[in-house]
Amino acid sequence: MVSRTTGVRTIWISSRSPRIPRVANPEQSSPEQSNPEQSNPEQPDTRQSGADQPDTDSSKVQHSQPHPMLGVQRSGPVVVITLDAPQRRNCQVPSLWAALAEVGEALDPSVRVVLVRAEGPSFSAGLDRAMLTPQGASGEPSILALAAGAAGGLEDAIEQFQRGFSIWAQVPAITIAVVQGHAIGAGFQLALACDLRVVADDVAFAMRETSLGLVPDLAGTSPLVRAVGYARALEICATGRFVGAQEAVAIGLATVTVPGEQLDATARELADAILNAPQAAVRELKPLLRSAFGASAADQLRAEREAQARLLTAMVASPGK
Repeated sequence: MVSRTTGVRTIWISSRSPRIPRVANPEQSSPEQSNPEQSNPEQPDTRQSGADQPDTDSSKVQHSQPHPMLGVQRSGPVVVITLDAPQRRNCQVPSLWAALAEVGEALDPSVRVVLVRAEGPSFSAGLDRAMLTPQGASGEPSILALAAGAAGGLEDAIEQFQRGFSIWAQVPAITIAVVQGHAIGAGFQLALACDLRVVADDVAFAMRETSLGLVPDLAGTSPLVRAVGYARALEICATGRFVGAQEAVAIGLATVTVPGEQLDATARELADAILNAPQAAVRELKPLLRSAFGASAADQLRAEREAQARLLTAMVASPGK
């Protein structure tokens, strides 16, 4: 498998291309004309064989809807999670975060790739702004009421909110955010929760929490700093400015940018490339690379040794697989 870059698009080429679910083109959804900022919304598997080939019948597609604004589709080793409230710019609420956490916690270990995408012209305009009003959002906890309540109650609630984002670093599958249009605040942080980001050429990332007198608190600060460095992360968050597609790729925030009509297909190509890599190696690789940011040199060297030993031992124990 190799990659080839043409302009701003990287093409992953492999001798095998297992089918993965095709998802709806966001451009086929009803267009939304409102300004998002004015809207209410804001142990590793050591099998070696065709472990690199899906062993689940990908022709059997399973659908579920764990939340009114969330769809989940599984086909073989691939799960597609879709934010599905385009009429509200895919604004986010705590019950949605709880559903995301539940999906991640219940993820089948045989799933190898998770695509996180959205219907409509925007990935997510962020938190439903009604959450920051005295009356709150219908059916959701009131942030202001929690802030006015007993000490520690708000922090406990935010800890639960964060789970819908932090879970995606912990699952063994490789997660890919498929992002078009606005990804603001919570939307930006959901994209950051994924291992990789494929973006449309109209993408606009922004952390607007500071303009509201707040800070990003949905597990987004650590991956942002890891992706772009402290100084750039500070500038992006403090100013609340938009980061477009070309800059996102240039600073390491996105893997690749493509025209919107090619977004889903490009994400599928990347997923195919991951599926065609040996499964055991990829399963070892994700935690190994994630640990590199915080581990001491000695600890990281030990992690490399241990991972390699597991893989080589498995190869010897099952030759030819």
